[in-house]
Amino acid sequence: MKNKGTPWLRAAMVFQLLTSAIHSLSFLRSRQGRNETEKQLLDLMDNYKMDMGAGFHRSMGEIFTSVSFCFTMIFLLGGLLNLYMIRKQASPDLLQGFVGIQALVFGAVFMMAVLFAFLPPITFSGIVFVLLVISYFRLGAELKKS
Repeated sequence: MKNKGTPWLRAAMVFQLLTSAIHSLSFLRSRQGRNETEKQLLDLMDNYKMDMGAGFHRSMGEIFTSVSFCFTMIFLLGGLLNLYMIRKQASPDLLQGFVGIQALVFGAVFMMAVLFAFLPPITFSGIVFVLLVISYFRLGAELKKS
């Protein structure tokens, strides 16, 4: 069964997996300050631990790593779920609902990236969001025809 929304969903899946892979590379290198101010900031981010209550003491660097890991994992989850749905040849009505949920989630990720991130996460999350929206409407058009 060939869904007209599937090529767009395949493209979204590729960008989700690519985003996850590229973003995971950030865990392989350490941050380096380019001047004294940046070095001091990174030192504080990594070594100053705040009391978060309940016995938790975390640095901003640890919190940043946690959020960054979640960004990587949400794109990996989306890509793998799309791969699964495509391989199982899910029906267009099931796929449209599934893609609609993903479009909402990745739309929120995109908005947060626009507000708080920088160019690569904004670009990749925006591409994924647009591809999911196109896939959603193409699946909807296919359902109306049948």
